[in-house]
Amino acid sequence: MHLPRLSPPHSVWWILLLGALALAAGLGLRDPSPPDEPRFVLAAQAMVESGQWAIPHRGVEPYAHKPAPFMWLQALAYTVVGNWRVAFLLPSLLAALGTLWLTIDLATRLWDRRTGLLAGWALLACLQFGLQAKRGQIDMVLVFWTTLSLWALSRHLLRGPDWRALALGGLAAGIGTVTKGVGFLPLLILLPWCLARRRGMQLPMDGYRDRRWWWLPAGFLIGVGVWLVPMLWTVARSTDPALHAYAAEILLKQTGTRYANAWHHVKPAWYYLQVIATLWLPGALLLPWLVPQWWRRIRAGDARVLLLVGWAVLVLLFFTASPGKREVYLFPALPALCVAAASLLPALLERAWVRRVLLGYVVVLASAALVLAAGGLSGTGWLDGVASERALDAATVRSLLLWTGMLGLGGLALAAWGRTARAGVVAVAFNLLLWTVYGLGLAPALDASSSARELMQQVRTRIGPEATLGLVGWREQHLLQATGPVTEFGFSRDERLQWRDGVAWLAQDPSRRWLFALKEAAESCVDPAQLIELGRSSRRDWVLVPGDAYVTGCVPPLPEDLHVSAAAAPD
Repeated sequence: MHLPRLSPPHSVWWILLLGALALAAGLGLRDPSPPDEPRFVLAAQAMVESGQWAIPHRGVEPYAHKPAPFMWLQALAYTVVGNWRVAFLLPSLLAALGTLWLTIDLATRLWDRRTGLLAGWALLACLQFGLQAKRGQIDMVLVFWTTLSLWALSRHLLRGPDWRALALGGLAAGIGTVTKGVGFLPLLILLPWCLARRRGMQLPMDGYRDRRWWWLPAGFLIGVGVWLVPMLWTVARSTDPALHAYAAEILLKQTGTRYANAWHHVKPAWYYLQVIATLWLPGALLLPWLVPQWWRRIRAGDARVLLLVGWAVLVLLFFTASPGKREVYLFPALPALCVAAASLLPALLERAWVRRVLLGYVVVLASAALVLAAGGLSGTGWLDGVASERALDAATVRSLLLWTGMLGLGGLALAAWGRTARAGVVAVAFNLLLWTVYGLGLAPALDASSSARELMQQVRTRIGPEATLGLVGWREQHLLQATGPVTEFGFSRDERLQWRDGVAWLAQDPSRRWLFALKEAAESCVDPAQLIELGRSSRRDWVLVPGDAYVTGCVPPLPEDLHVSAAAAPD
């Protein structure tokens, strides 16, 4: 791979700078969008407004599906920048840059400076890294903590002893665990380390029985306690049954039960092969060459490769064993594999076929983007179905297609410039171009529709600034984007129960109250002729119910199967 010809002290900073420019492109140009971003921002907003940070809330209900630390970061970012459009993405951006630096530094410490630079370029080239860095979700922050833990543990196990690094590894794993439950995964690196010892591989560390090994679990417990202690203290001091139910939900159902007996995102055992083959592009294309080389190095006694690749395999097996699977679950293994691959890249990139494959990857994606744009702009109407499903107007579709065409043209121009001789550089540059185009053009074009901002503005314009809006069957983006007086009747409760409470609320002051409701929930006690169709949002149909539509004296029947509130629905 041809790296930029820069003086040694500045090369790492150029990687970080280029990464920052691409990953930060468009920061502040869009609002939170489903599936996860709006709910996290709602919780962070509640923390800022209420001053209660131990237990996150989604509307009036405690939010028990994820711990609070990620929302803390968003709330802290808001207190610094004062703008939610920037604040909700800032933790992911900073975590991505931190992960990128850790990847470079770990490869440098285990091999040399050139290998460190290659590890950074490799990570920056992978699709999933950029994708998560551009999202206001937990996973990029989780990967920062897992990578920090792996960085510290590898320093101790492969270059040690370094007892402070060992303690840091435990601390980072603990904080990662209360960021998202699988943050303990870096500790699994002890298993391939034990195997390396049994095989007699050369390990530079003595003192295997040193008492300071206790620093690892001590650091882990301190990290977990960062959130667990204040949360349990808050619950213990409260008599609110909702908070006690919250503690049981997040400590039991959302951890062990969610892993062993998943009730959603159920996928087949081979699901992660599909994830690797798509989201880990273009790195996944090099696996046919990398895997045999890794195996040879392990057989030759290279403990560095055994620990890094062995740990990544354990992560793959861990998540494959659970019936519930999502593409982001495997993401923590990506930086480690980039480190393990980096020392092999110089030799691989000397091979003509490797360079052809990388260049072909860019040409195929760029050509597909260009064909998509040309086909859409030709006026054939073949995108009408997609536009209707996502409630996109003609101007938005045209903007999306123009930006897609720019991506395609840019990719083909890079391929023509670099050809096979600079295929590695072209692959990295194309990924940087992709996320720049996404941030500046694609995401902002989709924002008004996907964030529900436009819909909720239309609702407020229709009902007037003084009317109170009640939400029934709502999604998080609707509450987040709602302006003026707003009330809701719970999020995880069955929609029929929300409708029952909403109708009773509407009846109390029909002249100044309206309901924003899921169309299928608005079935009783209102005049259907007075319902105002709002169209589709979040791929569902919604209606606006004026107070005058209420049928006087009517009480929605309580369904026989719903004598109590329904259990919380999974995210």
